[in-house]
Amino acid sequence: MTQRKSLDKVAATQEAVALLNEIIADHGPVLFHQSGGCCDGSSPMCYPRGDYIVGDRDVLLGTIGDTPVYISESQYEAWKHTDLILDVVAGRGGMFSLDNGREKRFLTRSVVCAAPSA
Repeated sequence: MTQRKSLDKVAATQEAVALLNEIIADHGPVLFHQSGGCCDGSSPMCYPRGDYIVGDRDVLLGTIGDTPVYISESQYEAWKHTDLILDVVAGRGGMFSLDNGREKRFLTRSVVCAAPSA
Protein backbone atom coordinates (compact mmCIF):
# COMPACT_ATOMS: atom_id res chain seq x y z
CA MET A 1 0.00 0.00 0.00
CA THR A 2 1.25 3.49 -0.81
CA GLN A 3 2.16 5.56 2.23
CA ARG A 4 -0.32 8.42 2.64
CA LYS A 5 0.23 11.61 4.56
CA SER A 6 -2.00 11.86 7.62
CA LEU A 7 -4.14 14.99 7.87
CA ASP A 8 -4.40 14.70 11.69
CA LYS A 9 -8.12 15.47 11.53
CA VAL A 10 -9.47 12.71 13.76
CA ALA A 11 -9.60 12.09 17.51
CA ALA A 12 -11.37 9.58 19.75
CA THR A 13 -13.18 9.60 23.06
CA GLN A 14 -11.91 7.41 25.91
CA GLU A 15 -14.86 5.08 25.31
CA ALA A 16 -13.91 4.70 21.64
CA VAL A 17 -10.29 3.96 22.53
CA ALA A 18 -11.43 1.33 25.07
CA LEU A 19 -13.68 -0.40 22.50
CA LEU A 20 -10.93 -0.19 19.89
CA ASN A 21 -8.49 -1.85 22.31
CA GLU A 22 -11.01 -4.68 22.95
CA ILE A 23 -11.37 -5.26 19.23
CA ILE A 24 -7.60 -5.21 18.63
CA ALA A 25 -7.14 -7.74 21.47
CA ASP A 26 -9.63 -10.04 19.70
CA HIS A 27 -8.66 -9.45 16.05
CA GLY A 28 -5.19 -7.89 15.84
CA PRO A 29 -4.45 -4.67 13.93
CA VAL A 30 -7.48 -2.93 12.41
CA LEU A 31 -8.36 0.16 10.43
CA PHE A 32 -11.41 2.42 10.20
CA HIS A 33 -13.10 3.54 7.02
CA GLN A 34 -15.72 6.29 7.04
CA SER A 35 -17.62 6.10 3.80
CA GLY A 36 -20.69 7.95 2.66
CA GLY A 37 -24.14 6.70 1.94
CA CYS A 38 -26.90 5.13 3.92
CA CYS A 39 -27.17 2.26 6.35
CA ASP A 40 -23.84 0.75 7.41
CA GLY A 41 -21.95 3.01 5.01
CA SER A 42 -22.70 6.09 7.10
CA SER A 43 -20.99 4.66 10.19
CA PRO A 44 -17.27 4.32 10.80
CA MET A 45 -16.52 0.72 9.87
CA CYS A 46 -13.78 -1.19 11.67
CA TYR A 47 -12.04 -3.93 9.68
CA PRO A 48 -9.05 -6.24 10.17
CA ARG A 49 -6.19 -4.34 8.57
CA GLY A 50 -5.38 -7.14 6.12
CA ASP A 51 -9.01 -7.62 5.00
CA TYR A 52 -9.77 -4.14 3.67
CA ILE A 53 -8.14 -2.66 0.58
CA VAL A 54 -7.83 1.10 0.90
CA GLY A 55 -8.75 2.75 -2.39
CA ASP A 56 -6.66 5.26 -4.33
CA ARG A 57 -9.29 7.91 -3.61
CA ASP A 58 -9.51 7.28 0.13
CA VAL A 59 -8.05 9.98 2.39
CA LEU A 60 -6.07 9.22 5.57
CA LEU A 61 -7.66 11.46 8.21
CA GLY A 62 -5.23 10.41 10.92
CA THR A 63 -4.66 7.67 13.44
CA ILE A 64 -6.09 6.61 16.78
CA GLY A 65 -3.01 5.18 18.44
CA ASP A 66 -1.61 2.98 15.66
CA THR A 67 -4.99 2.55 13.95
CA PRO A 68 -5.42 4.45 10.68
CA VAL A 69 -8.73 6.19 9.95
CA TYR A 70 -9.66 6.65 6.28
CA ILE A 71 -12.55 8.46 4.65
CA SER A 72 -13.81 8.36 1.09
CA GLU A 73 -12.73 11.34 -0.99
CA SER A 74 -16.34 12.46 -1.53
CA GLN A 75 -17.07 12.35 2.20
CA TYR A 76 -13.85 14.21 2.92
CA GLU A 77 -14.96 16.99 0.60
CA ALA A 78 -18.15 17.35 2.66
CA TRP A 79 -16.35 17.23 6.03
CA LYS A 80 -12.94 18.80 5.36
CA HIS A 81 -13.92 21.97 7.24
CA THR A 82 -14.01 20.16 10.60
CA ASP A 83 -12.17 17.54 12.62
CA LEU A 84 -13.95 14.24 13.30
CA ILE A 85 -14.29 12.47 16.65
CA LEU A 86 -14.82 8.71 17.01
CA ASP A 87 -17.22 8.00 19.85
CA VAL A 88 -19.21 5.00 21.13
CA VAL A 89 -22.97 4.67 21.63
CA ALA A 90 -25.24 1.78 22.56
CA GLY A 91 -26.44 -0.34 19.66
CA ARG A 92 -25.30 -2.73 16.97
CA GLY A 93 -22.33 -2.01 14.74
CA GLY A 94 -22.38 -2.26 10.97
CA MET A 95 -22.94 -5.74 9.56
CA PHE A 96 -19.30 -6.17 8.48
CA SER A 97 -17.72 -3.97 11.14
CA LEU A 98 -15.86 -5.59 14.04
CA ASP A 99 -17.90 -3.62 16.58
CA ASN A 100 -21.00 -5.62 15.54
CA GLY A 101 -22.35 -7.94 18.24
CA ARG A 102 -20.84 -6.00 21.16
CA GLU A 103 -24.02 -4.03 21.95
CA LYS A 104 -22.10 -0.81 21.43
CA ARG A 105 -20.91 0.73 18.22
CA PHE A 106 -18.65 3.43 16.90
CA LEU A 107 -20.19 6.74 15.89
CA THR A 108 -18.52 9.66 14.11
CA ARG A 109 -19.14 13.13 15.46
CA SER A 110 -17.67 16.37 14.22
CA VAL A 111 -16.29 19.28 16.17
CA VAL A 112 -19.20 21.37 14.90
CA CYS A 113 -21.72 18.67 15.93
CA ALA A 114 -20.09 17.42 19.14
CA ALA A 115 -22.39 16.69 22.06
CA PRO A 116 -21.72 18.82 25.16
CA SER A 117 -19.76 17.13 27.94
CA ALA A 118 -21.75 16.00 30.94
